[in-house]
Amino acid sequence: MGEDVPLAGLIGLLVALLILSAFFSGSETALMSLNRYQLRHKARAGNRGAKVAEQLLQRPDRLIGLILLGNNLVNFSAASLVAIIALKIGGQPAVAIGTLILTLVVLIFSEAAPKTLAALHPENVAFPAALVYYPLLKITYPLVWLTSIASNGVLWLLGVRGKNAELHSLSREELRTIVHEAGSLISNRYRKMLLSILDLEKVSVDDVMVPHNEIVGIDLDDDPAEIQRIISTSEHTRLPVYRDKIDNVLGLLHLRRLANLAQLSFDTDSLLEMLEEPYFVPEGTPLSTQLVQFQRRRQRIALVVDEYGDIQGIVTLEDILEEIVGEFTTDPADTIEDVIPEAGDTFLVKGTANVREVNRAQGWHLPMDGPKTVNGLILEKLETIPGPTTCLNINGYPIEIIATDDKRIQSVRIGPRLEESNSTV
Repeated sequence: MGEDVPLAGLIGLLVALLILSAFFSGSETALMSLNRYQLRHKARAGNRGAKVAEQLLQRPDRLIGLILLGNNLVNFSAASLVAIIALKIGGQPAVAIGTLILTLVVLIFSEAAPKTLAALHPENVAFPAALVYYPLLKITYPLVWLTSIASNGVLWLLGVRGKNAELHSLSREELRTIVHEAGSLISNRYRKMLLSILDLEKVSVDDVMVPHNEIVGIDLDDDPAEIQRIISTSEHTRLPVYRDKIDNVLGLLHLRRLANLAQLSFDTDSLLEMLEEPYFVPEGTPLSTQLVQFQRRRQRIALVVDEYGDIQGIVTLEDILEEIVGEFTTDPADTIEDVIPEAGDTFLVKGTANVREVNRAQGWHLPMDGPKTVNGLILEKLETIPGPTTCLNINGYPIEIIATDDKRIQSVRIGPRLEESNSTV
């Protein structure tokens, strides 16, 4: 056959085979490099090439089988053709030289170059290629099916079972990376909001609740004047109502149900009739879960209880939303400074300050896996209530006790983080 075909025809056929080899190599890289989420978006937007590519990638074993079948076929054909051309030009000694030249040509022009191009511009290569592969797969289906069965059998022997749907699912940390790398596509404000939403699973109601000792409520054992003062000065629309202590909560009072606070005459029975059923949630509930529960129950406030049923604090829908969008109220209670800057890069911090909020505001890295307040964090380390001037180091931060009372630490001074991060006293 080689003697009947002109040399120019053989060379032209060889070039065509090399182009086909480049097509198979480049399209394989392009299809496997496609971003599955961008592909899905473009397919939903009506891009025909994206639709076909998405359909082909649902069975990657068959697609790869088709590509390898075609690529090996053209490469082996090219090798045979080079041998024929070499024999026509220089006889048997030229075959070895022709094989070496073909190897270099295939490596550069049919492998490295097209694969690099496809990796840089996967969609430009993959979408047109998908339109070629789809009918080609239909034509060669029996052969591709046998190849797929054989390859899946080998994988089965190696312990690979079935399809792993998790290969194309994103973890929370991967989503965080995508948001971080979005660059100018997402404004800094929206980026922070998205990251805060992803962090809701890590944050519990304990981190954002108003603690037990700071709950403002109505004690029915108080005199009417005191009750009226609490209602008229309240910064919240709902207040817990209890007797003697907050653990004896009777319900929640919506202040909008009180028509005229100035002329209000308190009647315990009528006040009790206005109460809403209290909603209790266990401590440690993730904010993501609690947000869904608020929505399902159409509630805006909940009492956080421990395993013994004792009230630990109050969490509101507003507290959770502020974790996402930041502070958005002008609540005077929120303007109280828990961290006061001093000269020399030190800060005066209240013992009641929330560790997580302090870390977020100051960019610090105090431990957050234990106590929620600075007071609790220090007491956990010292295992006793220290006196003033006591100094310690927590996670690299030098801390000096400034003021205490019989029950807790009132204020501390925290300096810049040192290189040594071990906790010492």
